Amino acid sequence: MTDRHLSDPSPDHDIEHDPPSQAGSPHHRHEEERPSLLTALKSSFSSSYKNPVPSNKHRRSISGQSHTNTASYSTPASSVREQTALLASMAMEEASLRNGHAFPARMSHPTEDSSGHLRPGIQRGPSVIPEDSEPNSRLPSPSGSFHSGSAGQSALTSLLRTSPPNERVKSAPLDDASSDRSVPSINISRADTMPRESQLTMASSHGSSDLIVKSPDPIDENSPLLRPMSSSKPSMDRRPSTPEEVPTYFTMPPPSLPDMEDGSWRHRAQGRLQTWAHTGRNHAEEALRRARKVNRRDVWKHGVLRPASNLPAVVLGLLLNVLDALSYGMILFPLGTPLFSKMGPDGISMFYVSCVVSQLVYSLGGSVFKGGVGSEMIEVVPFFHQMAFTIMTEIGEDNPKSVIATTILSFSLSSIVTGLVFFALGAARLGSLIGFFPRHILVGCIGGVGWFLIVTGVEVSARLDGNLTYTLDTAKQLLEAHTLALWATPLLLAIVLIGLQHLFRHHAMVVPAYFISVPMVFYIVVAAVPNLNMADLRGQGWVFDAVDSDMPWWNFYTYYSIEATNWGALAKTFPAMLALTFFGILHVPINVPALGVSTGEDNVDVDRELKAHGVSNALSGMMGSIQNYLVYTNSVLFIRTGGNSRLAGAMLAFATAGIMFIGPSIIGYIPVMVVGALIFLLGIDLVKEALVDTWGKLHPFEYFTIMAIIFSMAAWDFVFGILVGIILACITFVVQTSRKSAIRTTYTGAVARSTVRRHPTQQKFLKQVGDQIHVCKLSGYMFFGTISRVERSIRDLVDTRNFTRRPIRYLIVDFTLIYGIDFSAADAFTRLRRLLGAKEVHLILCGIRENGEIARALKQVDMWADEEGWVQVFEDLNSALESCENELLQAFYQAQRAALHADNKAIERLDVPDQRSQPKSQMAGFDAIANSPRRNFLQQTASSTLKEEVNERGHVALGMYTKFRNFKQPLPLLLQIFGEFTNKGEDFWFGLSKSFKRVELPQGTIVWKQGEDADCFYLIESGILRATYDFEHGEALLSESIVAGTVCGELPFLSETPRTATVVAERSSVVWKMDRSAWTTLQEDKVVMSEMLKIGMKLTSERISAITSYVLTTAK
Repeated sequence: MTDRHLSDPSPDHDIEHDPPSQAGSPHHRHEEERPSLLTALKSSFSSSYKNPVPSNKHRRSISGQSHTNTASYSTPASSVREQTALLASMAMEEASLRNGHAFPARMSHPTEDSSGHLRPGIQRGPSVIPEDSEPNSRLPSPSGSFHSGSAGQSALTSLLRTSPPNERVKSAPLDDASSDRSVPSINISRADTMPRESQLTMASSHGSSDLIVKSPDPIDENSPLLRPMSSSKPSMDRRPSTPEEVPTYFTMPPPSLPDMEDGSWRHRAQGRLQTWAHTGRNHAEEALRRARKVNRRDVWKHGVLRPASNLPAVVLGLLLNVLDALSYGMILFPLGTPLFSKMGPDGISMFYVSCVVSQLVYSLGGSVFKGGVGSEMIEVVPFFHQMAFTIMTEIGEDNPKSVIATTILSFSLSSIVTGLVFFALGAARLGSLIGFFPRHILVGCIGGVGWFLIVTGVEVSARLDGNLTYTLDTAKQLLEAHTLALWATPLLLAIVLIGLQHLFRHHAMVVPAYFISVPMVFYIVVAAVPNLNMADLRGQGWVFDAVDSDMPWWNFYTYYSIEATNWGALAKTFPAMLALTFFGILHVPINVPALGVSTGEDNVDVDRELKAHGVSNALSGMMGSIQNYLVYTNSVLFIRTGGNSRLAGAMLAFATAGIMFIGPSIIGYIPVMVVGALIFLLGIDLVKEALVDTWGKLHPFEYFTIMAIIFSMAAWDFVFGILVGIILACITFVVQTSRKSAIRTTYTGAVARSTVRRHPTQQKFLKQVGDQIHVCKLSGYMFFGTISRVERSIRDLVDTRNFTRRPIRYLIVDFTLIYGIDFSAADAFTRLRRLLGAKEVHLILCGIRENGEIARALKQVDMWADEEGWVQVFEDLNSALESCENELLQAFYQAQRAALHADNKAIERLDVPDQRSQPKSQMAGFDAIANSPRRNFLQQTASSTLKEEVNERGHVALGMYTKFRNFKQPLPLLLQIFGEFTNKGEDFWFGLSKSFKRVELPQGTIVWKQGEDADCFYLIESGILRATYDFEHGEALLSESIVAGTVCGELPFLSETPRTATVVAERSSVVWKMDRSAWTTLQEDKVVMSEMLKIGMKLTSERISAITSYVLTTAK
């Protein structure tokens, strides 16, 4: 790369100067000018932080001096960069001070624009010459428009068609086969004055047309290979005016609809109506065409064979519905209460209505599962019983009509409420939101339902008067011989069935066959024993009481009565309705994905299923029935036996309706043990799922929550059990989350360093004093459960014993990985601010967006109201580290200044004597600021750093600076940059300095871009360069500042590899450039080439170490 690649607003920014010569005069500056630089540095520190809360207080600087600075937020990176540039300039001058010669002639103090941003560079170089693409065939499209290479084709196509430029391109002549067609000839030309978008304009003249094409945007490496789809209309809509001009491939466009963009609702409605009418007409015509083609074979295939193939699945589904109706449809009302003891058949009818409605909704397109089976939610039964008891307690048993009317209305209203909630969640696409509810609470509720079914099975089988109570009298009644036989027989049947299921676990017909065989065996025994008759069996409780033969299936509708409804009692059931709704909506996000996996359905949409459940439940409630849902087990059995079609689902709905129309008279012939065994089977399965299947798989506290929910539901009611589960889940979350510390990791400033390339002396000093910077990286969500450990860790850090052993000056808290904070955690940071302020420790917060949630939370607790100025905020960790390093370096140069001015004779000497021979007057300046352990450590480190530097380079520096003190740059720059890595003498570097040329880079100049050829490298005399590394995924994850006294671009240059970063002049800079031609000349001297390669490798090793340290520090 040459100088013409440097993009800059100024056309002649590259000012090259001759290399230094011995005749050059020095840039003299009086020693009094040194304090002005320090003053500027201190001024930059005092004015670099924006303070949202005005304050007249002052905070103490490192040296103990006070200067204005207050609590801040969003410290601008430009202020930190300014401090860094000033410190780099001081590093360049400190060697000159020690050797008694003057400062450089000037320092670069670049200014920013009014907005505080860098001025963008302008790409230099020859202007782009537009080129025309190769001629190609451009014919009218079937839509009547024309395609051209510049309009509509992708960038990839344009690149493939690119050819040597032509001034004006005419279309290629058509071949003989196509020349017979009356196709107008097309002339292609550029239209530079047309609008930005590619447009086509055709002017007919003597049978030919000129097509003016606006050249698209220039294609470069950033252009997409495939042009995105455009919604704009073609700019040309020309139709041929004569029949001869119409090609065979022209088609008439569809009738235009009213403009949909004019904002008129009438036009929009008219357009939609026309669209619907057009679509409906097309569907009707298509149906008529198909109807005309129907033959006997199609009727036989689709009207007979196909429905017959679904009969096995329909029979199985119907049998499952009947068994479910007998198990938990019959117990929809609390049959143990005399008021509801005769309403078992009504519960079965309501069950069937809910099944038919849900089956039709799912099978007719509501659900993606064509063979999905809808049925009543078994979990609603406990809630219905609780609602019935609440109403009965409120109204009293002496008014049965009002109790029954209010109870049945509450059942249907709860179904409507459930449907509305289902549909609202699906319409708002919040199906995934339900998945955030703790699963173990749902498992606990399932266990509670299982226990309720077991108790209900005992009540139904034992024919108890009233509900089962946990008393001694009830236990004695259950242990009576006759009563024990009544409820133990179905329990034994259920246990036998569980064993058979375990033995034949892959056979779907085990349960239906078992419950068909049980009543058959029962009636065989009844027929075989002469003394048994149905009247005695009903009286002893072995068979359900006979139902009035005149009772219709719709008898439950007669219970609805607006006049008899007690609205006050109905309102008191609303909490139970909400609990029932809340419990019901938890099943869909669990059952639907599981059913999709079991049936191989990939297009599962939970939101669609929620809306289908909303419609089915709302319709069921409006028809006076109860809740329903897509049953996982029944659906799997139905689909696997051949019912995976919407026709099969509709047939199941009609078959269930047929059983419902027969009426409830069959109930009087069903053995109680069959219903009891079904209820026991369901209850045992649910309890097993909650307590047995989860053993050893859950956290002990989660398992305790499940047991607590089951116990609460059994001892009190289901609403209370759900509340207990939610409370315990919150406690579990807090306990488990608090056990994991929010502190991800901690570092000291010796490990965590900014990416600024600093002078070797500064790097050495910062490495020694890095322990005064402490970095604490936080992660997760900060709330009252996690902030306690963070606060305790920070308090231990500044504890008297720990603070005496390892005092810190800056505590950097990185919030980059924090995604939220509550009031308790935010308030804790105000306590930490006061604690750290008392210890004179600066609290540096980084990784906080100015208008983000964390910033607002901290502002609400007055975190920024820091009148002492101990709190600072930065956008990222790199800026925070850079600022802390700058303040430490400020102390270093203040200590140096005090030492140098203590004895002017020592300034004129290059070598610094050891501790034993050093004058006390020279140490007095350090002692003046050493009034605390931290300041004492800083002054000792500054003193030792100065001595080590001179001792290490004294044998070179003495002769070098005294002999060549009057020479211009870049010789002093070479000595300061490369002196740390070589032992070569001054003659070596003086000869090498002639190969560098001085270049001035205005602010905003693009020095080079990543991926370009490396044809030069720079020595930085003043200013700042900013290097940004873009990785493969396109994000700039790493950037570094390159300040005065360092080198830039040496590795790609020496290794002849592409640039690894994009470098921009962040401030106006003066650099010394070695280009490829100069390096080629230097390579003739093997010693020079070898030495430069060694230095390049050492510099690279140092940067890799620094960058690796920073990347590991900021790793997520």
